[in-house]
Amino acid sequence: MDKNSWNKLLEPDSVTVAPTLLGCYLVRQLNGQRVVGKIVETEAYHQRDAASHSYRGQTPRNSVMFGPPGFAYVYFTYGMHYCMNVVTGQPGEGSAVLIRALEPLEGLELMQENRGGKSESELTNGPAKLCQALGVDKRLNGHDLSAPSLQLVLGSPLPTSRIVQTTRIGIRHDTDKPWRFYIKDNPFVSKLS
Repeated sequence: MDKNSWNKLLEPDSVTVAPTLLGCYLVRQLNGQRVVGKIVETEAYHQRDAASHSYRGQTPRNSVMFGPPGFAYVYFTYGMHYCMNVVTGQPGEGSAVLIRALEPLEGLELMQENRGGKSESELTNGPAKLCQALGVDKRLNGHDLSAPSLQLVLGSPLPTSRIVQTTRIGIRHDTDKPWRFYIKDNPFVSKLS
């Protein structure tokens, strides 16, 4: 897929893009190895949403969210964890999709090493876990996700019958918005509804 087509798919706001990222892949080159996970759970965040980092406007910390689509917004939280988002929407619009869980496909040994020997089912079933497994940290904040060493490989949208839509988890504001999406019956989802 050429860069223009890739960007076009990510130009709508996060609520539109979040379910279309299900079934796509994150491909990481790490320590000379290839690590691949299928996206199985996402959450949408937008500047009109009080739970979003972009809600109070652009700052040095969240500026990547206001840039063009297709870049990684990586942030540090709770003083110990990284989380990764895919920036969506138009430049100037604070919109991104949090990648909440992956199904590990390639590089399981390296993922397990990065996660302290956790079992396959616990490697990437949460936003901080998947960042640890894939070695994603602040150095990848602002990274173009069409380029190595962390790539978003888009796929065909899943049928709506395979997608569960529910409220987001782990937030304090706007908890009623049904902006969390996951693949039905996938064992790698962080928390089933």
